[in-house]
Amino acid sequence: MDLVTLTPAQKRARRGRNIALGLVLFGLVALFYVVTLVKFSNGLAQ
Repeated sequence: MDLVTLTPAQKRARRGRNIALGLVLFGLVALFYVVTLVKFSNGLAQ
């Protein structure tokens, strides 16, 4: 089994993609949380 050795540039690129993906996922979670709060607050007001 051959293992792939990444260059420092490839490691930096991978880290950048991982950080970007984490931020996108965090943003989606925050968006769903806010939408849920708004929906529940509107339902309780009536």
